[in-house]
Amino acid sequence: MPTPRTESTHLTRFVVRLGLVSLFADFAYEGSHAILGSFLAILKASPVLVGLVAGAGELLGSGVRLFAGHLADRTRRYWPIMTAGYLANLLAVPALALARGLWVAVPMIWAERLGKGLRTPARNVVLAQAGERLGEGRAFGLHTLLDQCGALLGPLMVAGVVAGFGYHAAFASLLVPATASLVMLAYARALAPPLKAQPAAEPSVALPAAFYGYTAFAALSVMGLAHFMLFSYHLAVIHRLASPWIPVLYALAMAVNGLTALATGRLFDRMGLKTLYLLPLLLLIADPLQFLSRSPQALVAAAAIWGAALGVQDGALRAGITRLVPSRRLGAAFGLFDLGFGVAWMIGSLAMGALYLIRPGDLVIFGAATEILALAVLATLVSRTEKAGAP
Repeated sequence: MPTPRTESTHLTRFVVRLGLVSLFADFAYEGSHAILGSFLAILKASPVLVGLVAGAGELLGSGVRLFAGHLADRTRRYWPIMTAGYLANLLAVPALALARGLWVAVPMIWAERLGKGLRTPARNVVLAQAGERLGEGRAFGLHTLLDQCGALLGPLMVAGVVAGFGYHAAFASLLVPATASLVMLAYARALAPPLKAQPAAEPSVALPAAFYGYTAFAALSVMGLAHFMLFSYHLAVIHRLASPWIPVLYALAMAVNGLTALATGRLFDRMGLKTLYLLPLLLLIADPLQFLSRSPQALVAAAAIWGAALGVQDGALRAGITRLVPSRRLGAAFGLFDLGFGVAWMIGSLAMGALYLIRPGDLVIFGAATEILALAVLATLVSRTEKAGAP
């Protein structure tokens, strides 16, 4: 019979293997995300269209997560679902090398988001199962740290390729890490330790009311989160940075993201939902720096703070669901949460794109209003869960 220490070591290795899958995957698709906004600017997209492409992509990806979450709950076929999602997610990225107009680029961007949405609930359930014995924050935080290593390396490579060969060559080069991720996925599946068996999903078991309050907080916070696609579009328009430096800023944001995710994941294991106060507070600072400042130093600070907000989101936000929802309903909960998250990001992205077209200052006011509301909802949720004795 394995000792607790041995079991912890095996589970840590498993999370690391799954993290390596995400490292190569993020190398590919985060590398593409670093230049999508400026690429769309070159293809003559308007800021409203950029907001629509970004928001609709997140909505499509989140919508399919609801289906994928229920499918994972019913079938327990986590690995086949993950494999199908990774295939769609990763093959769409190098296909952008063929795009010479918006009519090709936009469907590829959306196909990549759909693939990510399909695989995410099943992967989150697998991580949550490991986290039940390893620590939810530790599992999600460690996975995100590896994930963000790829998100750092991908934009840096893309910056070099864009500088030397242009955007289309940069997209084509991402076929290499995409292939590596698929190979690593097969390796991780073959060596995965058996996880704790879960009881069959019971549709009659309702999700707790606190889950819906939690989803409302997440929705409000993400409505005020400017998509990097819009930020990079802004950087291309104001001409304060040369094109190759835009993915370097994204790489910086991803590095901060990974470190923050690991730190806040561990902090979440000790402090619970209170850790999430950091998310709207950071975004209250990020939006003005992104869209009202012009100096390179302020833009660098904006990218770092934006990345820190994403780190809180990745390291603690989804881990919070495991504290509020029974394990047999986690797949559906992750799917429903991601749907609400995507709808909110769609609304926020469209609003921010339209407001940017009028005046960037109006975009910042909109973002501040949503973050203040998010803080109020979170304070109410924390108070109620503490009274109920929840962690």
